[in-house]
Amino acid sequence: MFFERPNTGERAVLVHLDMYDDAEREDPTEFQELVTSAGATPVALVTGSRDTPNPKFFAGSGKVEEIRAAVLAHEAEVVLFNHALSPAQERNLERELQCRVLDRTGLILDIFAQRARTHEGKLQVELAQLEHMSTRLVRGWTHLERQKGGIGLRGPGETQLETDRRLLRERIKYIHKRLEKVRKQRDQGRRARRRADVPSVSLVGYTNAGKSTLFNAIANAQVYAANQLFATLDPTLRRILLPDVGPVVLADTVGFIRHLPHKLVESFRATLQETVEATLLLHVVDAASTEREQNLEAVNLVLTEIGATEVPTLMIYNKVDLLTQVEPHIDRDENGKPKAVWVSAQQRLGLDLLQQAIAELLSEDLLHDTLALKPQEGGLRAQLYAQGAVLQESWDEEGNTLLEVRLSTADFLQMLRRNQIPAERFGLRQQTETCEPWRASLEFCE
Repeated sequence: MFFERPNTGERAVLVHLDMYDDAEREDPTEFQELVTSAGATPVALVTGSRDTPNPKFFAGSGKVEEIRAAVLAHEAEVVLFNHALSPAQERNLERELQCRVLDRTGLILDIFAQRARTHEGKLQVELAQLEHMSTRLVRGWTHLERQKGGIGLRGPGETQLETDRRLLRERIKYIHKRLEKVRKQRDQGRRARRRADVPSVSLVGYTNAGKSTLFNAIANAQVYAANQLFATLDPTLRRILLPDVGPVVLADTVGFIRHLPHKLVESFRATLQETVEATLLLHVVDAASTEREQNLEAVNLVLTEIGATEVPTLMIYNKVDLLTQVEPHIDRDENGKPKAVWVSAQQRLGLDLLQQAIAELLSEDLLHDTLALKPQEGGLRAQLYAQGAVLQESWDEEGNTLLEVRLSTADFLQMLRRNQIPAERFGLRQQTETCEPWRASLEFCE
């Protein structure tokens, strides 16, 4: 029902009104990209401005007449508003325009329905569709009366509208149960990665910022990437190897957008949990976009809504090839830590700098030192070799083994505990506060 779409584009009249309230203002260019991504064919754009929305039609009566004239002139099949409409406004507009009317939320949901590929993705989209539709059912059933009684005609005693709402509630309840099962499965996978000491890196950013292209470049993957809004809907995970870090799980997630419908965020809670529990976020930004700062703000609002503001973040300014006099480079803070990387995923420029920055942030606890091991500590020596951490070996006059090692401090502390060797002997402390959040389940954390 939700995922079948006609092959040919529908003729659409677009409506965009400039609101004087900056919080309610939308971008007309982005709106046209949304319409194109949905597969519709824009035939006319009706613009205007208002102080406040009209309670009955959102637009004024004169503007509604202008929209109706455009619908008749172009034989349009649907009118798309670049705003959130109430159910009553949609019904009133459809009655006046004699064609389907869809608001910005419905348009985004339609795009998501087209992009969903996995079973989980379809469940999440269907949940958002049903919850959005539940307030608009009266539009389709105003012609039906209460079911009549009599022999062969007795019904449940409720209107068709009430029946459909009850069926919708039952379907929504069923999907919630299925998605809860998906959430538990994802939690189990994350716990397994934490036990295996595998950090996770999640790509986030505004839609069409180049996340999937960057994901493919880093992970040598074949994730669908296109120059359109919401090209990626279903999350994708890949395991990659980074120098000095080892295996890392890289996650590509759905893009964000300004005024992303709250119900959509709720429906995709299981998917967005990958972002909340990541070790590091890569916030991908279209560096060449004229709306760069507004897009940054929109993404930060969604990250705040899902509770991901505490996760360490590395800014990735993508599409540097479209800028003049800007070369790929790393921006660092006052402590020398990477805070932003300028790259071009499509041209594969600066990817080595990106991997370097990720490795630096994930291996802040890296131990690179020369250890003096006593003769009776051969077990520790063997484990260091098995870990591939030994760079050079020599001996001193007292018969101690001198090993130049390079490995995670957390791994080394774990080896010391296994061999019952005090960490203080090597100038290390074995306390909870030294543990990164994603290492909290490891045995050396008290």
